[in-house]
Amino acid sequence: MAAPENATARLSRLLTMVPWLVNRQGVDIGEASRELGVSTAQIEADLQLLFLCGTPGHLPDDLIEAEWDEGRVFLRNADTIARPLRLSRDEALSLIVGLRTLADVPGLGERDAIARALAKLTEAAGETSEASSRVQVSLDDSAAIEALAVAREALSRTRRLHLRYLVAARDETTERDVDPMRLVNIDSHWYLEGWCHRAQEVRLFRLDRVEHAEVLDVDGTPPPHARPRDLDEGIFTPAPEDVQVRLEVESSASWVGEYYPVDDIRDLGDGRSEITLRVSDLAWVRSLVWRLGGQARVTAPAELVDGVRAGADEALAAYSTGAR
Repeated sequence: MAAPENATARLSRLLTMVPWLVNRQGVDIGEASRELGVSTAQIEADLQLLFLCGTPGHLPDDLIEAEWDEGRVFLRNADTIARPLRLSRDEALSLIVGLRTLADVPGLGERDAIARALAKLTEAAGETSEASSRVQVSLDDSAAIEALAVAREALSRTRRLHLRYLVAARDETTERDVDPMRLVNIDSHWYLEGWCHRAQEVRLFRLDRVEHAEVLDVDGTPPPHARPRDLDEGIFTPAPEDVQVRLEVESSASWVGEYYPVDDIRDLGDGRSEITLRVSDLAWVRSLVWRLGGQARVTAPAELVDGVRAGADEALAAYSTGAR
């Protein structure tokens, strides 16, 4: 049985389907099915969903109108979505710089597609594109870039990977053999998804936490029951038994919210923020707060607050004793 379609794939198809139908009013639904590469039933399901879509306001005149009762499809009030994309100067420059940076990533596939898109965008932007040459983006995370190249090689050759990987939630380094399944980029971070032989489960590995990656001369085909995760709901799925932790951090420790999987980040003003995260082990959080010194303060749960305070008091007592 085919895996269920995720929301991202369906949205991509709808964004393609709407302008196609708007420019072919009255097209036969069977022809639409063949051209769009989906079943007639799926076309009808998508049209039913479009009834709920439109511009802000959600009044009858704001929503898309779809009609297909007689076997021919008519789509109205969808001109906004069907219009060709028009980029502002800043948007065009951002895309050009981003594509050039992406093209510099070692081991990246689909370079021809990137080159074609960059050429078309540069030509369309005209003189505006000249300013992009004055913007330089540094890919300074060399470890992640190297791990990305090794992971791409393993994927292309269907070979197993050996990883030395830092588990941030436990602040420990582990050795793992992984059969790679795919690479994904989420929130500007690269992740490798694969079958982990240590965990005997499908796991995601953030590449900037890979301390060493090596392609093994072993077949890397994942087991038949291994399936990619649906990432539409986010990269981190806490377990029911995980403990919710709240930290108040200074601006100098704001990196905590980027490095660790968090539930929420709230701005407290003056560069300070409150970070909420879920953890399975409080020990590494205590160590983290001690290392950060005055840059971070635990506000919940109470047992963690007491543990951090007790450890700090012990350290101060030992320091005072040593000073005598």
